[in-house]
Amino acid sequence: MVLNSKPGRVGIASTAQTAWLPAWSNAQHIDLISSVVQRALKASGLRISDVDFVIDSGSDVLDGRSISNCGFLGAMGAHHKEESRVEDDGLWAALYGVNKIASGSADVGLIIAYSKPSESDVSKFYSTLADPFCQRPVGLNDVTASGLLARRYAQQHGVGEEAFAKVAAKAWERACANPNVSTEAAPSVDEIMASPEVASPLRQLMMARPLDGAVAIILASEKFARRVTPTPVWVTGMGAAMDGNVFAMRSNTLDACAAAARMAYTKAGVTPASFGFAELSATSAVTELMTVEALGLAEPGRGLAAYLGAGIPINPSGGALPANPIMATGLVRLAEAAERLWATGGTGGGGGSALVHASSGLGAQSHCVFVVEV
Repeated sequence: MVLNSKPGRVGIASTAQTAWLPAWSNAQHIDLISSVVQRALKASGLRISDVDFVIDSGSDVLDGRSISNCGFLGAMGAHHKEESRVEDDGLWAALYGVNKIASGSADVGLIIAYSKPSESDVSKFYSTLADPFCQRPVGLNDVTASGLLARRYAQQHGVGEEAFAKVAAKAWERACANPNVSTEAAPSVDEIMASPEVASPLRQLMMARPLDGAVAIILASEKFARRVTPTPVWVTGMGAAMDGNVFAMRSNTLDACAAAARMAYTKAGVTPASFGFAELSATSAVTELMTVEALGLAEPGRGLAAYLGAGIPINPSGGALPANPIMATGLVRLAEAAERLWATGGTGGGGGSALVHASSGLGAQSHCVFVVEV
């Protein structure tokens, strides 16, 4: 195959998600994965033989065995196919897939991300991300890192614990309208502030809730995407950046998030004000606010007003606080954005473009940003 000298256009052809539950006790990984793969293929009208490559995101640590994806190749439809594993959030797998298709080396890619944190000790998973000599022995994990960020943010911008509670309450309120997310009722601000303290000033309900499930997205070159759907969701800009691993040496802002956003905006030729809505990933209420600001959706210290509705809609799906399928959260944001753009036809409440974000690492160390349009 001759590679294109100019990157080709890449579109999202179809998506599929399982329900996101606290525990899929009656289904194994392969059941969840095969379910979304079959549904994504059916929605696109493609067969597995049409798929050139498969890229999956998951965690050996969460799965409890090395090279765990080898046990899921059949469920992914990757038998006798080119298959790659991305040991990071699924939005990075999508970035890999988009670049592969844009280069001209493939036409159709299947991107899969899955998570079953109900079978793991999530705090131990996060502790493995800290270096074993200086940070892990003092108990650094995502909860403690988020607490340190919250303390700094509160002091810098003069906000209190109630601001973080308002973020969490709004996220849960939106999630209650999302049929994919298992919720009973949205906790109130008072209930959130009454939940157990986990890392001052953050409380349990201010942290993202790990959930089980799987998501699949089919990416296609322009010629294939237009055959599959009359309204492909085009990926027009992408960016990714990583901050330093030494938590104490980072700045008080999410510099890597801002850098990833600049890359994506420049490529797409857009500004933060041009989006119809944004789907963001964060593992705590404070990183939710810091992400809003780093993406340019609000001025520093003004993220709460934007999050509550002063700017473009943020996380109409509810986002990651009520539903954090670790390793799949960012790909879920991309699926939610595509589904919302399809539902509105690029008009009305969704607008014609969306901002999609994923983060990973302790205290939001790494960031990936997509701009998508219809």
